[in-house]
Amino acid sequence: MSVTAAKGFTASGVAAGIKENGNPDLALVVNNGPRLAAAGVFTSNRVKAAPVLWSEQVVSGGQISAVVLNSGGANACTGPLGFQDTHATAEKVADVLGHSAGEVAVASTGLIGIRLPMDALLPGVDKAVAALSPHGGEKAAIAIKTTDTVHKTAVVRSPDGAWTVGGMAKGAGMLAPGLATMLVVLTTDADVAAPELDGALRAATRTTFDRVDSDGCMSTNDTVLLLASGASGTVPDRAEFAEAVRAVCDDLARQLIGDAEGASKDIRIEVIGAATEDDAVEVGRSIARNNLLKCAIHGEDPNWGRVLSAIGTTSAAFEPDQLNVAINDVWVCKNGSVGEDRELVDMRYREVRITADLSAGSASAVIWANDLTADYVHENSAYSS
Repeated sequence: MSVTAAKGFTASGVAAGIKENGNPDLALVVNNGPRLAAAGVFTSNRVKAAPVLWSEQVVSGGQISAVVLNSGGANACTGPLGFQDTHATAEKVADVLGHSAGEVAVASTGLIGIRLPMDALLPGVDKAVAALSPHGGEKAAIAIKTTDTVHKTAVVRSPDGAWTVGGMAKGAGMLAPGLATMLVVLTTDADVAAPELDGALRAATRTTFDRVDSDGCMSTNDTVLLLASGASGTVPDRAEFAEAVRAVCDDLARQLIGDAEGASKDIRIEVIGAATEDDAVEVGRSIARNNLLKCAIHGEDPNWGRVLSAIGTTSAAFEPDQLNVAINDVWVCKNGSVGEDRELVDMRYREVRITADLSAGSASAVIWANDLTADYVHENSAYSS
């Protein structure tokens, strides 16, 4: 599983001493080629962490030979010295591996506003390089966890078994992307050039990671990278490859929602009958971010009025007296008014399905969210203490 399922990659995860609790906190993924093609998408937050600014520059060159990731500190809002720390990290990895620093991506996650302990991180790079293995993907996935309760990996193989796409992700809070609210590294041994990687990645994230909306909060560190080694020697069918990337991203996105901080319910919000896809996404996000509704879902209350009130805050095309809402397939609202008996809605299970029909067209979209719980409030009130 994970980032070493594809040929041509080694990885490791070690405890460098960045986290005070001694847990693994430094991961390294190395592309051993022969191809070093890469693409990436990053947060659209205007406040960007130093490693995001650095890795954006690296990805612009279309080649990545290694990715170094740390948990235990975001290195965000740390000024010029924080950027120097990112640069120094890339230089250290490049020096030990014999690569160019301009081909080393850096990603960080953790508390914002505190510089990383470079006296621990840089020696940790030596430790991570020494531990590199074709079987190190799981350890790398464990090392990038913050408030995650489980590590997250996924793998999809081509229909003929000739090539593989694998990946790892971290993320449990600040899940409301303006493209990819999490750290994700995807790898493939297919022989694919950087422009095609970019197209497949952007298409995949648009309907997967970008439609995970847990808590309405966008991170400063969001990074999703896709690396191709070409080690299989196979040039894939373009459509098959794009679908494999989408499938891995979809799997990881569902795992992120399933591990969202404090969540007890996973909420699948499907907006149908929209005039445009943008309308459907806007409505889905509005429903996902309605705290009153999220509390109702936690209490297993099929309060469809809160769905309608969320729809009404959007600029989407619809007529209020033509709105329909189903909760777990029971149409509790029809034509903007009372529908089937709400007592028919069974909300005992982890997944709750909300369908909002705008009756304005044929476009649709799915957004994944979760409920709002006391555990979420407790975890985030004590996050930095």
